[in-house]
Amino acid sequence: MRYREIKPVGFLTHFVQCFWEYENTETDIEHTILPDGYFDLIAEFKNGIFKSLKITGVWTKPTNVIIPKSTKMFAVRFKLLATEYLFQQEIKSILDTTKPLPADFWNINKYQSNEFESFVSDITYRLDNSIKHLREIDNRKLQLFKFVYQDKPNSVKELSQRVFWSSRQINRYFNNQFGFSLKEFLKITRFKSSFKQISNGDLYPKNDFFDQAHFIREVRKYAGATPKELYKNKNDRFIQLSKPKQG
Repeated sequence: MRYREIKPVGFLTHFVQCFWEYENTETDIEHTILPDGYFDLIAEFKNGIFKSLKITGVWTKPTNVIIPKSTKMFAVRFKLLATEYLFQQEIKSILDTTKPLPADFWNINKYQSNEFESFVSDITYRLDNSIKHLREIDNRKLQLFKFVYQDKPNSVKELSQRVFWSSRQINRYFNNQFGFSLKEFLKITRFKSSFKQISNGDLYPKNDFFDQAHFIREVRKYAGATPKELYKNKNDRFIQLSKPKQG
């Protein structure tokens, strides 16, 4: 199994967390995908030939997937703001599942399985160009997602006060656009923020978990496993806790 990421730069970072490439060559592999507060556009190749394209919803629970041997994937991991401004649609209808896309969406079926850098370059250009032609972006939403992904605010109330947007309006937006509340999103991103510490063997609560029991309970809820099991990460079961090669 080989996995690597390339990070975006500039204003695109408000919409894209990373581009990633995954390759499985020798045998079928089972992974558990953990909730992380993002959604993905994934192109799959089989034996070097383009096979399919899909978009995921946001994961709110652990999901087991089998990756067949001789499979390669190119993907874009998007931040939630991208649903409204780049895809111009809600994704609550595909919460915790995936949806197939036409093979020629963004001309992705034209890529060969050895052209990840070209994929990243071309998609970056396409997205940057789309951003330039956007109507005005709601600054409250821009700041909200910036605070959540970077600063990890403690509560809905704190976030509401920081972006000058009522919690009632924020939750209506979240439920209509994504299919869950802002409070749930904060829990998911808090869980995701523990990945690094767990992968380094730090199995004690940080990031505003109340105590050890709360930490273990939340990890079990979103991972279906204990912090210790995540740390062991046997056979790279939890790929999000594996250490990627950075691009």
